[in-house]
Amino acid sequence: MLNQRSALLVLLAAVLWGTTGTVQTFAPQGASPISIGAFRLAVGGGALFLLMIAAGKLQLKNWPIRPTILASLSMALYQPLFFSAVSMTGVAVGTVVAIGSAPILAGLLEWIVQKRKLSNLWIFSTILSVTGCSLLFSNRESLIIEPVGILLALGAGLSFAVYTLVSKQLISNRSSLSVTAVVFSFSALCLSPFLFLSDMTWIFNASGVAVSLHLGLAATAAAYLLFAKGLMNVSSSTAVTLSLAEPITAALLGVFLVGETLSTYSWAGLVLILTAICLLMSLTNRQDQGKVISKN
Repeated sequence: MLNQRSALLVLLAAVLWGTTGTVQTFAPQGASPISIGAFRLAVGGGALFLLMIAAGKLQLKNWPIRPTILASLSMALYQPLFFSAVSMTGVAVGTVVAIGSAPILAGLLEWIVQKRKLSNLWIFSTILSVTGCSLLFSNRESLIIEPVGILLALGAGLSFAVYTLVSKQLISNRSSLSVTAVVFSFSALCLSPFLFLSDMTWIFNASGVAVSLHLGLAATAAAYLLFAKGLMNVSSSTAVTLSLAEPITAALLGVFLVGETLSTYSWAGLVLILTAICLLMSLTNRQDQGKVISKN
């Protein structure tokens, strides 16, 4: 059952990520998306680092520097790339390209770098989920096809795919807490200039504090720690596809908390993504059963 439990951890992480958009709507006026992203990493990275020290996991001797830098830069780049893409192409196109391309790029990276054969069920599930993601965000707004914005969105998708692949390598011989803490601390340092270049007075507002704590502690520290733990027994390509539970959560929260409405196409997209997730869960269940049989 290790694979299934790990897949559930990834799904829970995606649910926490899915709260980001709704929570940001409660941020004070003047809080720019990039400043929120930078402060989110600062709070999350700081919390993870303190937790690592408290748990006695601070063991930096012989720490792999290059993959850590690659994972940290990937996570740091994701924030400005995604927010810039959304500002240029709109929420619908930017989100679909960034989130929808990540599973495909993760699978390609596994195939090219690790020579890992992709299962037919994963390919089918990924096609379903990407199609569902496209339908989910359809009719949200007029489409803006801005080439530079599309490239930035693809860069965001690639950043998340690289982060996932490298993080899986790092946790193979390090604790998930120490890997997540170190990576996010470096990521926060990379984005720290935005804290000085942006108007940060919004964090002194009561709603600003609440938003910062949720985004930093729940949607970053807790979510990425769960994601790292899930990666221990789930392939990076499967984990990235499972993370498409994020837009499902965001859409449902928008309906029930913000008062948004979804079109028939959007509801169909939700069903497709849920179907893809169920198929991947069945795949992890088969892998669990295969391990049990091989042991016997």
